[in-house]
Amino acid sequence: MTVQIFGHKSPDTDSTGAPILWSWYLNTVKNITAIPRLLGTPNTEAAFVLNHWNLEQPELLGPLAENDPVIIVDTNNPDELPENINTADIQAIIDHHKLVGGLETKAPIDITVRPLACTATIMLDLMGTAAAAQMPKDIKGVALSCILSDTLEFRSPTTTDHDRAVAEKLAADLGVSIPAYAAKMFAAKSDVSAFSDAALLRMDSKEFTIEEMKLRVSVLETTSPDTVLARKNSLMQTMPVVAAEDGAAHVLLFVVDILNTQATLLVQNAAVKSIAEASFGVTVDGDTVVLPGVVSRKKQIIPQLKT
Repeated sequence: MTVQIFGHKSPDTDSTGAPILWSWYLNTVKNITAIPRLLGTPNTEAAFVLNHWNLEQPELLGPLAENDPVIIVDTNNPDELPENINTADIQAIIDHHKLVGGLETKAPIDITVRPLACTATIMLDLMGTAAAAQMPKDIKGVALSCILSDTLEFRSPTTTDHDRAVAEKLAADLGVSIPAYAAKMFAAKSDVSAFSDAALLRMDSKEFTIEEMKLRVSVLETTSPDTVLARKNSLMQTMPVVAAEDGAAHVLLFVVDILNTQATLLVQNAAVKSIAEASFGVTVDGDTVVLPGVVSRKKQIIPQLKT
């Protein structure tokens, strides 16, 4: 049977590119029939990457039947996966996030979770030098894109020397200038004019529970934060609607300024103000608060959240 490979809901560049990368490896090197899938529409940066490297956008994952073989990448959180994921035959997990728990497998499986900035970096390590050398231009391009996206071109504190070294080798092989290419990626990510407020709040978001309070933690990484913040009032009006529809108590939106390495949190009510002050040690005066140096949800936002 064909193995379906997919990442988390609200797919970003890594969750779009990693299934493509690993499908190529399984099909070409391991002679295992595999196909990449998506759990939603990729964000604007991921769409740019697919177009730039002339790659077809993977199809959306259809209904999972019991015992369908799957490989999960770039997440291990059941809340970010299909509701019936535990009825599938999970054959492997490749990830770089903290363990959440809740996934069940039919048998012992291969699990690789490493403290690197990007799933693609882990995948190239797992492939080995000989297999990685076989990657065609488009697959190398998507791997490079994943690393540059997840590291914010090495600005994120999640970046390791190994992520950087892998990215620089890929760029050299491709003849790509990292600063020039990353600028194009981030410009694509920053163009959110076509999206509704609700779509923006869900575009790059994860569910997180603190002290039995379910939150939707949304991040918008951009080189033009003023463009997003100009929509502050309408975004805050939409937050309670999105929270109610998604079964969350609150939506936390962090607008990450890539170039200045800081985040602005929209503070829509007293509860979010309390969370912000308790989590980040700040005093909130008004409906926004700037968090210098905060750019990583995985390392600097989620681990800090408390009431």
